[in-house]
Amino acid sequence: MHKTLIVTNDFPPRPGGIQAFLHNMALRLDPEQLVVYASTWKRGREGAAATAAFDAEQPFTVVRDRTTMLLPTPRVTRRAVGLLKEHGCSSVWFGAAAPLGLMAPALRRAGAERLVATTHGHEAGWAQLPGSRQLLRRIGEGTDTLTYLGEYTRSRISAALTPSAADRMVQLPPGVDEKTFHPGSGGAEVRARLGLSHRPVVVCVSRLVPRKGQDTLILAMPEILARVPDAVLLIVGGGPYEKELRALADRTGVAASVRFTGPVPWAELPAHYGAGDVFAMPCRTRRGGLDVEGLGIVYLEASATGLPVVAGDSGGAPDAVLPGETGWVVRGGSPEESASRIVTLLQDEELRRRMGERGRAWVEEKWRWDLLAEKLRALL
Repeated sequence: MHKTLIVTNDFPPRPGGIQAFLHNMALRLDPEQLVVYASTWKRGREGAAATAAFDAEQPFTVVRDRTTMLLPTPRVTRRAVGLLKEHGCSSVWFGAAAPLGLMAPALRRAGAERLVATTHGHEAGWAQLPGSRQLLRRIGEGTDTLTYLGEYTRSRISAALTPSAADRMVQLPPGVDEKTFHPGSGGAEVRARLGLSHRPVVVCVSRLVPRKGQDTLILAMPEILARVPDAVLLIVGGGPYEKELRALADRTGVAASVRFTGPVPWAELPAHYGAGDVFAMPCRTRRGGLDVEGLGIVYLEASATGLPVVAGDSGGAPDAVLPGETGWVVRGGSPEESASRIVTLLQDEELRRRMGERGRAWVEEKWRWDLLAEKLRALL
């Protein structure tokens, strides 16, 4: 049996989409044949306690580095090599190719037979800058396979690689737990608790940062309310942009029709998706292409819950939508386009039902975790 060492900065209890991706994949590998080498989430007693409690619950071995950010330094490389030898690992999976994939040559010299590195949205940004582009090229040469989320990230990243490394790229997106995210996930209870039982709800589940486009939805609300007067925008999640978003809702005059839940425990997320009639996150690309959506798993979780989706056109987000079938893609940062598509959906129950059913079927066909984990096992 091949034993695998996962080397990553992105692992729970640190929150985030990449963290959830890696953890879900790890849970579907043989726990007896898996070791995770990860950074520490937070310094201090509280962070250490949360990390220790999480690690103790895992069916596989988790080794934490003392630092909160693993970098391919000589010390970290020696530790990774030591773990590879100590546990008899023959394959390595870098949870994010940049920059940890720079350790690949040292791990190969130490006995690793297969080296797989996963790319996300930030590697597409690396591919655009001369210095980091060269480092990404080295990572491609040092590993057996770079995985990519979708066509957008593949096209950006492959341009920075040698032809042989580009040819070895394989698609490996995150998946969706269709048994957790489903139409009967408890949305009615959330709506009742928030006093929204009889109101049309546009829900957005995401971290509150400028790229995600919650501000675009707030700016779209005057037009939405003009045509669907009792509509409400439910913004689920926390993040550094919350204060600005609340102020924007006040300035726009729609604060009474915008609800902020703040951070929601993972176990309650499916019900919060289910509280919506339409899911919308009109994400946009920022910083000249350096701040870009890698895929947008939230669209697929919404589809699995039976909701039509309105997505932005940033990066790989369109890969998570079948236009006209599971939802629509709009120009990120366009309140007018977002409002038009949302109103159409709110006013047409049959269209919502049809798109929601198609989205659910698509997730079951292509995006289930068990299908994607089998692909990873083959790569390793």
